[in-house]
Amino acid sequence: MLTTLARFAMTRPRAVLVTALLLMIICGGFGATAKSHMVGGGYLTDELEAVQANDFIEDNFPGGNPNLVVLLTAPDGGVNGPAARTEAERITGLLTADPSVTGVRSYWNTVTVRSDLATALRSKDSQRGLILATITGTDTEVQNRANVLSAELNGDRDGVQVRVGGMAGTFADINHQVEKDLILAEAIAVPISGILLVLVFGSVVAAALPLGVGFFAIAATLGILRLLTTVMDVSIFALNMTSALGLALAIDYSLFIVSRYREELAAGRDTRAAILRSVQTAGRTVVFSGLTVALALAALAVFPQPFFKSFAFAGVAVVAAAVGASILLLPAALILLGDRVNAWDLRKPLRRLFGRGEPTPKPVEQSFWYRLVTVVMRRALPVAIVAGAALLALGTPFLSAHFASPDDRVIGDFASSRQVGDALREDFNADMANSAVVVLPGFHGAPNELGAYAAALSKVPDVPAVLSSDGVYVNGVKMAAGIPEMTGSEGAYLSVGAKAAPGSEAGEQQLAALRAVPAPGETLFGGAAALNEDTMDSVIERLPVAGALIAVITLILLFLFTGSVVLPVKALLLNILSLTATFGAMIWVFQEGHLSGLLGFTSTGSIDLFMPILMFCLAFGMSMDYEVFLLSRIREEWLASDRSKAANTTSVALGVARTGRIFTAAAGLMAVVLLAVATSAVAAMKLFGIGLALAVIADATVIRGLLAPALMRLMSTGNWWAPKPLAALHKRIGLEEEPGDLGTEVFAAERSLGTVRSG
Repeated sequence: MLTTLARFAMTRPRAVLVTALLLMIICGGFGATAKSHMVGGGYLTDELEAVQANDFIEDNFPGGNPNLVVLLTAPDGGVNGPAARTEAERITGLLTADPSVTGVRSYWNTVTVRSDLATALRSKDSQRGLILATITGTDTEVQNRANVLSAELNGDRDGVQVRVGGMAGTFADINHQVEKDLILAEAIAVPISGILLVLVFGSVVAAALPLGVGFFAIAATLGILRLLTTVMDVSIFALNMTSALGLALAIDYSLFIVSRYREELAAGRDTRAAILRSVQTAGRTVVFSGLTVALALAALAVFPQPFFKSFAFAGVAVVAAAVGASILLLPAALILLGDRVNAWDLRKPLRRLFGRGEPTPKPVEQSFWYRLVTVVMRRALPVAIVAGAALLALGTPFLSAHFASPDDRVIGDFASSRQVGDALREDFNADMANSAVVVLPGFHGAPNELGAYAAALSKVPDVPAVLSSDGVYVNGVKMAAGIPEMTGSEGAYLSVGAKAAPGSEAGEQQLAALRAVPAPGETLFGGAAALNEDTMDSVIERLPVAGALIAVITLILLFLFTGSVVLPVKALLLNILSLTATFGAMIWVFQEGHLSGLLGFTSTGSIDLFMPILMFCLAFGMSMDYEVFLLSRIREEWLASDRSKAANTTSVALGVARTGRIFTAAAGLMAVVLLAVATSAVAAMKLFGIGLALAVIADATVIRGLLAPALMRLMSTGNWWAPKPLAALHKRIGLEEEPGDLGTEVFAAERSLGTVRSG
């Protein structure tokens, strides 16, 4: 099939390239509006108890669980001054008149009738007051409306500072920032990648090919994401991540194929034969690598959250676009270029400038990688022990990992939602944005039953107060009358003040204590802490299934690729070891807060569970990218040898020597793209970019340069072992590489018959 595709591209190169250009323009134009159709986060599903509690309140008690918090700060006259009151009345009127907003409540319209509630809406120093409201609609509608309201309300007027926050405001700020960060990341990644490609290839023309395929992948990614938004919720985080993935993989795959093409030209093949051989070898590796990455991402579909599902579907499509572009566009471009792929070689003028002549080609046995691997294999056991121990030591911080859903601290303090969140945590008796709600659907008991329950809840440590229809309770004592509207024909709900951060250990313990209080009926717990716990439970419950799928898929694909059962197991274990070290480093940096000042983020003592899972799937797939590329060349040497122990050692050395420079360059280029993503002002994107860049670099150096050769030397000819039944199965269904000159011979025959048009 690969040979057929390559021939098709070579016989119709201009048609293929023009079609690709048109697709690129269409996808780019169609995908330009993708951001406005995405959801912030994508962490929630209808099956969560906390979501059901919130839906119950929205249906029966509109405004009972606010998602919009407006903070007014009046440093001169305080919250009771005329300027603050005038501005509060203006904002309250604007929100009340908005058909998408319900349950508007503020300090200024409660202070005269409910002093107890007004106290919760006023800061400790009386300089700040709150307006609470609920924006209704779907996640996308809520975030889009919050974005509009933030633009209208944020600012300073007559000495009063207004800032918009809450859950809706937070995701609106994240959406806006992610869109800006994508532009910056691509502005950094593309030119630096171009410079590095020129350094790798020497030729400007050769360097332009991977970038061209990368541009196609980015445009295709935007179109794919926009298409997916028409049928499902797509997380805003997918915008940056899949764009980076498409660019990185396109450059990677193009680098493999173009490098092999230049190698075949240097070996004396003509243009057509070199292209065919490159597609049959490097192209085959690219397809296997893409299949591995795509299936690793597809495993994310077992999770119900839109965050994961959007990456599962978009990721598979983006990988397919990168592979397809590499297999079709490169042969078309190369047949038109021929040996001009080496044109504009910048090394020649530099050599003339420094008075140096053309370098003499060295035998592969004299290369750096061959000498390194030879030394490693001579001391295989000590190298394997030391390298493995070092990776395990780096992974030890992962043992203390603490996971939680992100909050407003995921973004910098330049954002209004972050400023509101910091004020609620520091200046108010209770964090009104993170208060818990307890829903009692179908409750029709006596008011004193609710009062007794509220009193018991208020005795839980670090609960400032509990508000119910029966009264406001503090430490078990009724301090004021309640709000009758908190009980209705469909049931009742209570609002529980909270001081502890929802994702912290203290917040988890407080929620557990609240759940343990006997209730007068069925209860549903909502609010930030309950959302965090329910989400974590939902994800962790499905982790074993996702992990098992990835492991089984990897083992099967590598068996089909190599015919060995030993090499797939070795690859799986090495990938897990590499990722353990990476995650340990990420815990040390992002959870424990080391380098937070340098990197510009706020450590919360926890880490977003969604990111490590996504990173695992991506890093696992990309690690297999290099594993497949390396094994492909080693196997090529092994099949051409006498299959002895000495031949195994030589095959490993030659395989690494012929690919080491290429996959190291590929890793460097991919790291550049990922580190460009890490320039984001959103902490989750920093974690994603830095974590994956570290995983890629560690894999291309420590794993492929040290551990993999050492273990392959220790296992000797056992590397290629498979039980007889499986060996027979591989012979029937395994993917064998075509003989080296088959493509050339067939193409020459076609050419002699006049069935192949000139490029």
